[in-house]
Amino acid sequence: MHEITILVQLVNMVEKEAKANHIAEKIDTIVVQLGQLTSIVPKYLTEYYPNVTEGTKLSGSKLEIERIPGNGLCHHCNKVLRIVEHKGKCPICGADDWEMLSGQEFILKEIRVREAVV
Repeated sequence: MHEITILVQLVNMVEKEAKANHIAEKIDTIVVQLGQLTSIVPKYLTEYYPNVTEGTKLSGSKLEIERIPGNGLCHHCNKVLRIVEHKGKCPICGADDWEMLSGQEFILKEIRVREAVV
């Protein structure tokens, strides 16, 4: 399960960013973008997140995952196709010769902090 290693690296990255940007507030939510074609299993990320963040600045925070579809550009008709949905074949011309445009990303998109109660 490489998801635990990925989560540990994510927590380290967020803590480093929080320190560099002088974020003293409690972190509420981490938003990541995850490509549909990665080998990372979103279910495991959300399942293990509370354990990995325990005792860190992210303890008690939430993890939101936004999926990025696997898109490809057909070399024959120049149309964009959804790779998984169309099983790697262009729905317009039927070709299976395409260039990947998206779907393998893992991006830290946003760090949300808890609003101070006055």
